Amino acid sequence: MPAEAPTKPARAPMLNEALRQRIRDLFPRYPSKRAVTLPALHMVLEHYRCVPMQAMEEIAELLEITPAEVHDTMSFYGFFPQAPLGDVRVWICRSISCMLRGGDELLEHACKRSGIEHGETTADGKLTVDYAECLGICDHAPAALADDGRVFGPLDEAGVDAMLDLLKKGRQDPPA
Repeated sequence: MPAEAPTKPARAPMLNEALRQRIRDLFPRYPSKRAVTLPALHMVLEHYRCVPMQAMEEIAELLEITPAEVHDTMSFYGFFPQAPLGDVRVWICRSISCMLRGGDELLEHACKRSGIEHGETTADGKLTVDYAECLGICDHAPAALADDGRVFGPLDEAGVDAMLDLLKKGRQDPPA
């Protein structure tokens, strides 16, 4: 009698039913389930502050696509980390406009001051510092954007220091 293949133990779903339903509710608004990939990733990111592998697999199952297709979308945009983010995430621009005005050096300064590398989160979990290729706010170059909508720039080292101090205080509620 051949040995049976081992089975994986069942694991608890990462996406709760309310989140699954929010994703399903988008189906009629899009031409295909696959087209819901990006909004679904945003919903998971908003809920968990990251998109772990299990969440990618569950999104793929809901959308009837492969986890690799979800990962392709996730990695193309670069805004969907697999590890949890800090309370606030800030992108420092390094597009040509910002780079020419010192954006790369300001990113390095922000990371050094925070004790992290770009893409990492401070030990206290308050701040994730990352770079963006373009924020579309060249008139503020060199510029930064917090994930709660705050725009900073034009920046210099003192401006970066003040920005980091402000961001470590937490998220700002959007204006009413």
